[in-house]
Amino acid sequence: MKEKQMPKYLQLKQEILSWLHAGRLKPNDQMPSENEIAEQFQMSRQTVRQTFGALEQEGWLYRVQGKGTFVSTPQSQKGRDVQTIGIVTTYISDYIFPHIVRGAEAALRSRGYRLLLSSTDNDKEKERESLNMMISQPLSGLIIEPTKSAEGNPNLSYFLSLDYHHIPYLMMNAKYAEMNCPCLLVDDEEGGYLAARHLIELGHRHIAGFFKTDDLQGVNRLKGFIRAHREHDVPLSPDLVIHYTTEEKKSKPYESAVSMLSRTEDRPTAFVCYNDELAVHLLEAVRTTGLQVPQDVSMVGFDDSSLAVATEVKLTTLTHPKTELGADAAEMLINMIENKHDRGKMPTKTYTPELVVRESTLRL
Repeated sequence: MKEKQMPKYLQLKQEILSWLHAGRLKPNDQMPSENEIAEQFQMSRQTVRQTFGALEQEGWLYRVQGKGTFVSTPQSQKGRDVQTIGIVTTYISDYIFPHIVRGAEAALRSRGYRLLLSSTDNDKEKERESLNMMISQPLSGLIIEPTKSAEGNPNLSYFLSLDYHHIPYLMMNAKYAEMNCPCLLVDDEEGGYLAARHLIELGHRHIAGFFKTDDLQGVNRLKGFIRAHREHDVPLSPDLVIHYTTEEKKSKPYESAVSMLSRTEDRPTAFVCYNDELAVHLLEAVRTTGLQVPQDVSMVGFDDSSLAVATEVKLTTLTHPKTELGADAAEMLINMIENKHDRGKMPTKTYTPELVVRESTLRL
């Protein structure tokens, strides 16, 4: 079925908003005339007039009789609505993300705020679209989970637009290095360290680590994994460290695990996994090679998700605050909005993960 195309006036609206967000048009700058825009975009004057009307109603533009249409100031834009908070996450409907969103939604509802939700599917282009959509709304604050946070921030102009329009925001799970904003995150390095140390203390010396390194969570978990080996003087063979991207997560870790476990010599006796989702995936890799968890291979996950206890082997894992993190993010943002806190002076909140020992790890 052919996808329904967005009406022309909405397409033009998004284009003009992108000019405003990128700073091409400043407050009180005069807009090009209806005729000029109609000619530039090959649209009718009626379509342009409809777009201008919508942007004026939302507070982005204002008209001066006999002079033309002008860009509103950030203050008048901000006054459009003070009851909506947006959340941009990498995912919405799977893994731990519903718990984070539910925690935030409950806290927002209790304080009289509405929630506007968007997902990037861990794609930078979709992050740009989500930010553009959010800034186009009557918005009083924004909670953002960065997309592929280890790969830089090509959408910097949209974050600067939040600053420019005085829209408070914070980040969760990770933070783009150049942005000066509050952040709520798990001490991922400590989590990676605790996972590897647990296995080392059980006598394991050939521990394979699987880490998704296009986000900072995976980078820091890997960093802790390496530190545990170094501090306990356990050599770490380079071929036991598997790093992969979001696009590779269904194939590379699984194939690497099968290859490792098929060896006749130097076969790993334990796995540290980026998260519980991957650990469950690698349980099948262990079975494929005729081995068992934990008798032949011990395994540690991360996040203490519902998946950790959903299989026949209950996973040893590290905790993630999930619902608490969502609620805390909402409360922190509301305090920034209502108490006019300087975002740069708001502290970063760090949660220390705890090791939850279950059935998937065994002393050698």
